[in-house]
Amino acid sequence: MSLIWENMVLTMVAFAILYWLLHKYAFGKLFAVMEKRRELVQGQLEEARQTREQATAYVEEQKDALKQARQEAFEIIEQSKQSSSKQARDLLEQAKSDAIRLKDEAVRDIESERNKAVEALRGEIGSYSVNIASKLIEREVESNPEDQEKLVNQYLQEVGRKS
Repeated sequence: MSLIWENMVLTMVAFAILYWLLHKYAFGKLFAVMEKRRELVQGQLEEARQTREQATAYVEEQKDALKQARQEAFEIIEQSKQSSSKQARDLLEQAKSDAIRLKDEAVRDIESERNKAVEALRGEIGSYSVNIASKLIEREVESNPEDQEKLVNQYLQEVGRKS
């Protein structure tokens, strides 16, 4: 195998012409398409990075919002507990005061009824005493006039001392 140098020169000239034609007509468009493709990929990578950053920020915002919502829920629950405890204390105090008031009213009513009963008994006992005394006096008056006079004088002295 021998090299034919004319073939070699001819091949080199053909290659140079082909390269020059490709450079003039094809490489520019090809490189432009490749550059556009590179810019597109870079843009998409940048958008993906921004989207990832936005998603991260959004997740953090959601975590903060959830944390705040939990805190508010806890505060509402605590306020409800305190409110219900206060209402329970108020109801208990009101029930105690009502019970004391009802007890006092019952004691007054019992005392009033007892006084009425005592007065009624006194009236009845007084009338019985007067009847008994009148019967006794009647017997005594009939039996001994001197004793009657002593009794009347004694009664008048007692009445005089009391007034």
